[in-house]
Amino acid sequence: MKNIVIIIAALIFLSSCGDKKTESETEATPTIENTTTLTNAQIKNAGIVTGKIEQKEISSILKLNGKIDVPPQNLVSISVPMGGYLKHTKLLEGMYVTKGQVLCVVEDQQYIQLQEDYLLAKAKIGYAKSEYERQKELNRSKASSDKVYQQAQSEYNSLSVMVQSYGEKLKFAGINPSNVSAKNISKSINIYSPISGYVSKVNVNTGKYVAPSDILFEIVNPSDIHLALTVFEKDINKMAIGQSVIAYNNTNPEKKYHCEIILIGKDFSEDRSTEMHCHFANYDKTLLPGMYMNAEIKLKSQQSNVLPSEAIVNYENKNYIFIEKGNKLFEMKEVSTGTSENGYVEIISNEDLKDVNIVIKGSYSLLMKMKNLEE
Repeated sequence: MKNIVIIIAALIFLSSCGDKKTESETEATPTIENTTTLTNAQIKNAGIVTGKIEQKEISSILKLNGKIDVPPQNLVSISVPMGGYLKHTKLLEGMYVTKGQVLCVVEDQQYIQLQEDYLLAKAKIGYAKSEYERQKELNRSKASSDKVYQQAQSEYNSLSVMVQSYGEKLKFAGINPSNVSAKNISKSINIYSPISGYVSKVNVNTGKYVAPSDILFEIVNPSDIHLALTVFEKDINKMAIGQSVIAYNNTNPEKKYHCEIILIGKDFSEDRSTEMHCHFANYDKTLLPGMYMNAEIKLKSQQSNVLPSEAIVNYENKNYIFIEKGNKLFEMKEVSTGTSENGYVEIISNEDLKDVNIVIKGSYSLLMKMKNLEE
């Protein structure tokens, strides 16, 4: 019996120790306060000013992204219609070329054959024409048969087709038929630039054989660049032709480019988005096709609850305001913010703050005092 009494006493003692430890730990756990009290001197030194929430017209901002684009007529792919070996070129990416400038020289024996066929057909047609006209006169006087006359006519017509066909092939290859003669047959042709602009791609090197389907160079004329933005279906009704757009890139976000909406797409992709095209007010040669851009569009103004931007403080990635509770007591309350404009911030709250006194100046001083107290 004596041993049993000792064991029971030991258990009661340990239990009471555990309870005291729990109470001690509970007392040591700090609580985070959301109120603070200031003296008159502290209010004056911190420059605390209170005011009411206001109703103002504030525009919402729609943020989009896209890239610099050019119309199809300002982006040209250069190829060789009949193929050949690249004999010479000096082009490098970024070089400026003018319309009609020689881009490269291509050579192949097929160009010799084509010029030879054209000159032979042209030489034969002279005799065929004379024979046709002679047989025509003889047939008119019945001095020759209709068969001989028709053969001469057929021969002349066939050679006319051949001369015309070879001439068009020469033009297709980049050779002027009127400049082709027996003294200047050449195995090389020049490839000329159809537009003025900058070389954006060089896909060949000297000595390489290029097929008609190969793209040698790409030339961009950036004088008519535009901004292509991606717009989702839910926002498309907020857009209108002529609407102003402010664009900027990530490299230099401080530099703004003014644009105007000129075209809104009607077809939506699988992710329910379409392209909207905007024209730049002023051309800037630093903007290059393919460059990624951000854009902001100011939507129609609407009445909103707003506070001066000084009234909102950010702490641990959350936005707060301070409400005056009376007797120099201030309470910190979390709020959600919307659009900012002209020094005012839209306040989004389910709670009615219409007649509440809110600190509009000195909010950060209150936050610092509250943080110091907690620490």
